[in-house]
Amino acid sequence: MPKIKLDEIEYNTEDLSERGQANLKSLQFLEVQMQKLRSEIAVYQTAQQTYVAALKAEIKSSDIEPLPVESPAQE
Repeated sequence: MPKIKLDEIEYNTEDLSERGQANLKSLQFLEVQMQKLRSEIAVYQTAQQTYVAALKAEIKSSDIEPLPVESPAQE
């Protein structure tokens, strides 16, 4: 018996109407797509961290000085 859990309550998916079955399939499709996006974002975040580290290393080896910190304007 396939089950689905909604709001901490389990239901038998075989008891769903045709409309309920269609909604369940759409929900399952969306969950797969969202997981793919989360995985893709993780790849981008890893690449971002790599580029930041490379840029910091380049700045350090080039002896580039940081800009002075500006004081907030006084009124």
